[in-house]
Amino acid sequence: MEEKLFSGSEIVIKTLLNEKVKYIFGYPGGAIMPIYDSLHDYTKFISHILMRHEQGVIHAAQGYARVTGNVGVCFTTSGPGATNLVTGLADALIDSTPIVCITGQVSSNLLGTDAFQETNIIDISIPVTKWNIQVIRAIDICTSIQKGFFIAKNGRPGPVLIDITKNAQLQKSKIIFNNLNKIKNYNIFSDIKNSDEKIKEAANVINNSKKPLILAGQGIILADAEEELIKFVEKTGIPVANTLLGLGSIFTKHNLYVGMLGMHGNYGPNILTNKSDVILAIGMRFDDRVTGNINKYAKKAKIIHIDIDHSEINKNILCHIPIVENCKVSLIKLNHLVNKSSHKKWLNQFHYFMNKEKNIVIKKDINPKKERMITMGEVMKWINLYKHNNAVLVTDVGQHQMVASRYFNFIEKKSQITSGGLGTMGFALPASIGAKLGSSNRQILCVVGDGGFQMTIQEMGTIMEYNISIKIILLNNNFLGMVRQWQQLFFNKRYSFTKLKNPDFIKIANAYNIEAKKVYKRKYLEISIKKALYDNNPFLLEVVVEKEDNVFPMIPSGSSVEEIRLT
Repeated sequence: MEEKLFSGSEIVIKTLLNEKVKYIFGYPGGAIMPIYDSLHDYTKFISHILMRHEQGVIHAAQGYARVTGNVGVCFTTSGPGATNLVTGLADALIDSTPIVCITGQVSSNLLGTDAFQETNIIDISIPVTKWNIQVIRAIDICTSIQKGFFIAKNGRPGPVLIDITKNAQLQKSKIIFNNLNKIKNYNIFSDIKNSDEKIKEAANVINNSKKPLILAGQGIILADAEEELIKFVEKTGIPVANTLLGLGSIFTKHNLYVGMLGMHGNYGPNILTNKSDVILAIGMRFDDRVTGNINKYAKKAKIIHIDIDHSEINKNILCHIPIVENCKVSLIKLNHLVNKSSHKKWLNQFHYFMNKEKNIVIKKDINPKKERMITMGEVMKWINLYKHNNAVLVTDVGQHQMVASRYFNFIEKKSQITSGGLGTMGFALPASIGAKLGSSNRQILCVVGDGGFQMTIQEMGTIMEYNISIKIILLNNNFLGMVRQWQQLFFNKRYSFTKLKNPDFIKIANAYNIEAKKVYKRKYLEISIKKALYDNNPFLLEVVVEKEDNVFPMIPSGSSVEEIRLT
């Protein structure tokens, strides 16, 4: 019996179904039109979400991946459609987000001719992808997509781009599904051999420490190791601080959680990093926002670094005990070897600095004087009161991001989505769409500033079309707030092109059939937040906040973590 042949475009869809893909975020065009034509026959089995811009396409796929732990998938056409993915690819690579992007390409006979909407997306995307490939034959489509999924989700997750020429989409071929457990010449881990001796050495150092500190990063979340972290923490009594992307790996109100690290993190964990005798860094990469001046970082500490990516070991900070491994596995091993302990005197030092920060910063952020305008921290106070326990915080980039991250009460795992390493303004709105579709039973809170919101504001059209129940909290200070803060503190208040003349956001939301409300006065704030969060439909709440408010604590650029400022 003759084996059935399928068009390359249909092979794409069938392979995605084989990978159990539920959602595709995309935007059609000429070079990917055959794939869209085949997709038309499979809409009962797979849902396509038509975004309003290709940058929104990839950010939505990122949001979906971050909330579900699955690979996000997106489609775009060639040329500008493909190049509009580059920002999202860079964002996904640095933040370890597993996504597979499928781009259409001109027919292979036209490659290199400057054909209409031809761009060499393979060479362009090499620095911002974990792996990419151009497919020019239908017979190679299935294998390439399966390989792409394997690479995207195994080891340190990341973005993959598969560029398929138009003739490959139209050719006929058979389908051969492979069960990929490994790929020849592709190693998930490096050739650094991790032995139980490293784990034993780490356990011995931890058991003999007096002032240990855990720095928990997103690796905990990506490894689904939150429970293992909590067991380890509660057995050892070691204080835990989170990186920005690690927020939610331990609940905010846990008695051993001591706050957020970094430039706008909490006072205690930053100050006491340089007092620690042992730092256990788990699934984090010692980026500059966490370390400050690396020449003055953690000089008294023995550093144990657990990371799945060997390239992160000794990249920025030299460590004493490197463990290249999935942190879930490492924590299980360590838990068997560490002693039951407590570090009350050491923990009390964190409490001292917590109280100092509370008195100088937090009180005025959360409960400002009546004569002041509404503050961002004040908005977060009421959000915490009325949000659902399963709420997911999705933030854009800027002052609101730091304030929301500092004050949000994280209760469930996978509750925070933001652009960390790249700092991509415009990320939050489309990422919220992906997050809601990936976890429809959870409340999605999209906290944005007036600058970043306008970069992808057109995605309200996607929200309207699919009636996606996202709560958009727009904190409007009519400034590019974070840049303005630096201009105030370090450039003599020379506000060079950071003031914004904004449109009527309420009318724009209403034009997209999204209910909206604007709040100027404090007396209407609580009831407005309650209404927005209790409403079953999409909702935009614009809150006009103090124009020249600053986010503290703050580590000035080039300073050490000990030089963090409260004012």
